[in-house]
Amino acid sequence: MESFRQPSVQAADEPVAEDRALRPQRMPDMVGQRAVYERLEIAIDAARKRGETLGHILLDGPPGLGKTTFATCIPRELGTTLQIASGAALAAPKDLLPYLTNVSEGSVLFIDEIHRLPIAVEEFLSPAMEDFRIDITLGDGVAARTINMPLRPFTLIGATTRAGLISAPLRDRFVIREHLDYYSPAELAEIVRRSAAKLDMPMDDATADEIARRSRGTPRLANNRLRWIRDYSTSRADSQMDIDIARTALEMQGIDELGLDGFDRRYLETIQRVFAGGPVGIEAIAHTMSSAPDTLEDDVEPFLLRCELVVRTPRGRRLTAKGDEHLGTPPKTGPQARLF
Repeated sequence: MESFRQPSVQAADEPVAEDRALRPQRMPDMVGQRAVYERLEIAIDAARKRGETLGHILLDGPPGLGKTTFATCIPRELGTTLQIASGAALAAPKDLLPYLTNVSEGSVLFIDEIHRLPIAVEEFLSPAMEDFRIDITLGDGVAARTINMPLRPFTLIGATTRAGLISAPLRDRFVIREHLDYYSPAELAEIVRRSAAKLDMPMDDATADEIARRSRGTPRLANNRLRWIRDYSTSRADSQMDIDIARTALEMQGIDELGLDGFDRRYLETIQRVFAGGPVGIEAIAHTMSSAPDTLEDDVEPFLLRCELVVRTPRGRRLTAKGDEHLGTPPKTGPQARLF
């Protein structure tokens, strides 16, 4: 009796769902990440010409930069099928079995958040990646026996926001490892213009540039901002669009000119007002804000650190002179001046 949940298998040219309509469907349609694109294009072209299976690929980087887009476009370039799984849902080796037994020759298995795989699942996956085989144990105790099951050669694409949490043996089995970085304002503005065209929205260059500047170098955020501006325009501006309407809509969400939202500014204001600019430990900040330290470290601090509004020191977090200026407070001078 079949006890495994069968994974969904989608053809590479299937229509995308409505919520993914803004995502590029082919690699040549992607904006940004050109160095990554060119290296993957070479690997895909070489595999096609040799008639071989594409090597396993690990994509890492912050959320919203295109890891899933690359993973869904690669099968279309190869003309093969795609299976999608989540590392958080694969709690035991048996959860991986339906995906591995359903792979076809040269197909792609995409595991999102692959760093969340338990060690037992990683160890089960490793021989499948390297030797295209899995060992299945039937029975218990002295009556147990092991069946060696061969698999059709396939390509595994793993996506992660925390590559350091993947064990070294599993990391080493990825032939291609690519890191995705943040997008430039010009690249984001081009993404905004393309997405606006798909949404049948009017969009001029100045408005696209303004949305791009407030999107933290992240296409997913740029598209989310664009969707909100479209809703605001439909509801409050008779579907008109210009830079003033865009600014008003974003300010209603609390998004300022750097892309910080209300929670980001509250973090900075807590350091400035409660802890006199720091240094202060993350636990103290989290307790003061009634938040979790992990939330601040994973969701808030990366962008603030990249913007040089705050720094991490051996004694804790410290607001920089640039952070003071962004909050509208002149930087201190004299003996109490900030060193950063």
